[in-house]
Amino acid sequence: MKALVIGAAGFVGGYLIDCLKNEFGYEVAGTKLSKEDFSHEECQMYDLNILEKDDVISLVRNYHPDVIFHLAAQSSVALSWKNPQLTVDINIKGTLNLLEAVRELDYKPTVLLIGSGEEYGASGAEKGQIDEETLPRPGNIYAATKACQNMLGTIYAKAYSLNIISVRSFNHIGPGQSDLFVVSDFCHQVAEIEAGKREPVMYVGNLSAYRDFTDVRDVVRAYVLLSQKGTSGQTYNVGSAHAIQIQDILNRILSHSSAKIQVKVDEKKLRPVDVPKIEPNTDKLQKETGWQPKINIDDTICDVLDWWRMRG
Repeated sequence: MKALVIGAAGFVGGYLIDCLKNEFGYEVAGTKLSKEDFSHEECQMYDLNILEKDDVISLVRNYHPDVIFHLAAQSSVALSWKNPQLTVDINIKGTLNLLEAVRELDYKPTVLLIGSGEEYGASGAEKGQIDEETLPRPGNIYAATKACQNMLGTIYAKAYSLNIISVRSFNHIGPGQSDLFVVSDFCHQVAEIEAGKREPVMYVGNLSAYRDFTDVRDVVRAYVLLSQKGTSGQTYNVGSAHAIQIQDILNRILSHSSAKIQVKVDEKKLRPVDVPKIEPNTDKLQKETGWQPKINIDDTICDVLDWWRMRG
């Protein structure tokens, strides 16, 4: 089996490549932007800008993958508020270019489109666990672009009989994640305080929100299983099915440090709109693939802390 990972240089890409090769025995190629310095042992990397439609078509035709994982995205909610045009271009236009490339092929590879639990928005605040039948009501620009991606995938699957599976992933965390994201941000600040690089004060945003956190190594295993066992035209939640308050996450991180740290709210870290609680129902994923998360959140936190500590 040949897999193509589009957007391999991002946080999830390396983990997905490892999973595909080491756990499932796939031949894997990946794409990155020409400016990105990323390589992976025994994985052919191609420079690709998904906004260049002809280049997308050429690569997919020449590599001829059995399955395509579409990871390329502008995935920061905070950045989507600051640069909505970039977010729309990458997340909608880039996805459309890939779907058009696949439509023009003389065979039908499986395509996994990676969306976000953020798509549910306010709908998630109005019920307990969110299943895939919940009507998306995006509350930020990033979420709106991902909801559009999902609709495009569903339309192309039905209109052109393509093998397109959509995912709504909830917060996934692990070593190597950008500190634009909350767990990595907190761990980075703790590591710098421990190293004496900053005053013993942590700056945080909204600590009252509840979010679902899953180790990225569990998440990518779900992706591969969905590409094998998922149903074309369907959407699947991927997450732990257990929301945790951000305050609890902070407490867990601080418990793994001996430093005395003061916590202060930074107004700049507060979002214009923030849903109080987002928690997925993952019964559909588990029923069709047998997937279950394996890695405990405290183990993940320790790994993220150690990753930042090793960087001084």
